[in-house]
Amino acid sequence: MFDQLTGMRVFVLAAQQGSISAAAERLELSPTMAGRHLTQLEEYLGVKLFHRSTRRLSITEPGINYLPACERILADISEANRMVSAQQHQAQGILRMNVPLSFGIKYLAPLMPLFSQTYPQVQVELGLTDQAIDLLAGHWDMGIRVGSLANSPSLQARKLADCQLHVCAAPAYLAQHGTPQTVADLAQHNCLQYSLSEPNRWAFGTHQQTVVEVSGNLTANNGDALVIAAIGGQGIIYKPDFLVRDALADGRLVNLTLDQPVLPQEGIYAFYPKQRYLPLKVRVMIDFLTEQLQQALA
Repeated sequence: MFDQLTGMRVFVLAAQQGSISAAAERLELSPTMAGRHLTQLEEYLGVKLFHRSTRRLSITEPGINYLPACERILADISEANRMVSAQQHQAQGILRMNVPLSFGIKYLAPLMPLFSQTYPQVQVELGLTDQAIDLLAGHWDMGIRVGSLANSPSLQARKLADCQLHVCAAPAYLAQHGTPQTVADLAQHNCLQYSLSEPNRWAFGTHQQTVVEVSGNLTANNGDALVIAAIGGQGIIYKPDFLVRDALADGRLVNLTLDQPVLPQEGIYAFYPKQRYLPLKVRVMIDFLTEQLQQALA
């Protein structure tokens, strides 16, 4: 099988060293094999690159014209190989990361200065959206999402931190409308809903065995909007800990205890294209976020 790249390497080294044997030695080939690669290259091009005799090797005019291009191509390949190899030893380059809007603003953006100090050669491009994304089609290096991820043959996932769910409401809402005692009671309350999941169905229990049909006068595609409305006394929300923990801590929201437990603790996951060699920039970001988020969300 014709190997043009090896033929070009033999040609360039033979021109530089003045002999095919010297080129063969540099490439750890036998002189016969090196000569065969050079002959195949000449046959492919349809020209003679060298005048060869038992005593002398001299480059032809086509060879003189061809040499600079070959040297440039081989140098570019060498540089590309060096650059990719370096990226496996030093985190560098642009890291495109897609994350949920509220989570990205509350938790990831504040961590970016520390990450930048630790890995100054990595430039982060942060995409903020709650919408489902196609990681590969969008050319994202990695994404972060809350909750379990569907199995995909092209993606891998790693859990960064746990994330508890809460059913909660403002004291003013409960004072006016009463406090639900059971999951079934939620059907009689104003439940503020997240439009990017199944907005009218809230599941409870360790195996999601209890589902209640809920309704309300506000649906939004962003969790912070629902939290703000709930704090204002508009209704009940069912949201992850990172959205409501501050409001629960200072009493603006109150946790509700029902007859069925909330869904088991969800996870915050990083996901990324499945590949044999995970780029170092992705690996260090995942390790960094795992350490930082487990402390922040403890």
